[in-house]
Order: sequence, then structure tokens, then C-alpha cells
Amino acid sequence: MKLKQALAASIAASLVATPVAAQAAASATRTAAPVGDAENIQGGWLLPSLAILAILLGIFVVVDGGDDDLPTSP
Repeated sequence: MKLKQALAASIAASLVATPVAAQAAASATRTAAPVGDAENIQGGWLLPSLAILAILLGIFVVVDGGDDDLPTSP
């Protein structure tokens, strides 16, 4: 029983200590980001146009009446 408790305590301690050690290692290697071209934002047209097309097609599918499935009587 004591081995089980010791194992649980060591696992809990390692779960607590791992993020602390990772934060300490990450903060030592951080550098400031360059801000020289911060306002030079360039965007593409392909992704927004595909998104608009997908939205329009979705609206068309939802609004389409679907009258093809209605029965016809002679």
C-alpha cells in the first residue's frame, strides 16, 4: 500500500513540476518580435472568394425547394 501511495505522489509531483520546468525553459529563449513591417498586411483573394462561394452554395441548397421528389398524378 505504501508503494502505491509513493508512486501516486511521485506521479502527482511530476505532473506539477513539468509545466513549471517548461515555462522556465521557454522564458529563457524568448526574443522580441520585429515590428518593422507590422502594418504591411497583405491578403489574398482566393480564400475569401472560396468562402463566399461555399456560403452561397449552402444558401442555394437550403433554399432550393426540392420539388423533384413530389409525386405527380395523371
